[in-house]
Amino acid sequence: MMDFLFTYYSLRPVRLEEWHPGPGVALRDAEEFLDRPGYVRDGDGLRLDPAQLPERLGSTAEFVRALLVATASRPPRLGCFGLHEWAMVYRTDAPRHGAVPLRLGAAGTDAVVEQLPIHCTHHDAFRFFTVAARPLNALTPERADQAEHEQPGCLHATMDLYKWAYKLAPVTPSELLADCFALAVDVRELDMRASPYDLADLGYPPVRIETPAGRAEYARAQAGFAERAAPLRSRLVAVCDELAVTI
Repeated sequence: MMDFLFTYYSLRPVRLEEWHPGPGVALRDAEEFLDRPGYVRDGDGLRLDPAQLPERLGSTAEFVRALLVATASRPPRLGCFGLHEWAMVYRTDAPRHGAVPLRLGAAGTDAVVEQLPIHCTHHDAFRFFTVAARPLNALTPERADQAEHEQPGCLHATMDLYKWAYKLAPVTPSELLADCFALAVDVRELDMRASPYDLADLGYPPVRIETPAGRAEYARAQAGFAERAAPLRSRLVAVCDELAVTI
């Protein structure tokens, strides 16, 4: 499951291990930072000067800020039950993770998709739905209207905080990037445990969303992740504001 965070997301592990203090921090005995974009001399030390970074980072910050503020303005929806993963294998002979068996088999998986309402608000999940599953979704989220649909209960929107954190690097303090990554790891575990795949032999017992008890378990975990994500989202908005002022 961890490989998803380095394949779906583009940050290489070596970049994740880099440390950046963020703006406003003076560094001493840190000459090696002069080889990194944005770092300048400041008296006897060095500091990150966002004004020295490429202008494109400013447009990235503008987009990310608008998206995160819009997301935070909505209440979390806790009734999706991770059905996006089920919709990705609905009525297909070539599931995305074909080497892993389906817990309920193909017919049983299709039946769950047909019995439960699907309300996926995240474009980057919806775009992987099978052709047969797309009409079953309550929405047709597109890239262009992402800010109109994103909501804080969505597991993928929460995982994406990690993406926005590294997209804003090096202005994002590494502590914030690490916090977003740690949350994404935990969210991904639920995402896969609630999926139609049988991962029990790999140490991930299923959250059986095809049952009322499983759906309740999923919703509780989803609410907890939304609560953990809220302050990280606010901290990322502050990073965007820092860039807006200086670039």
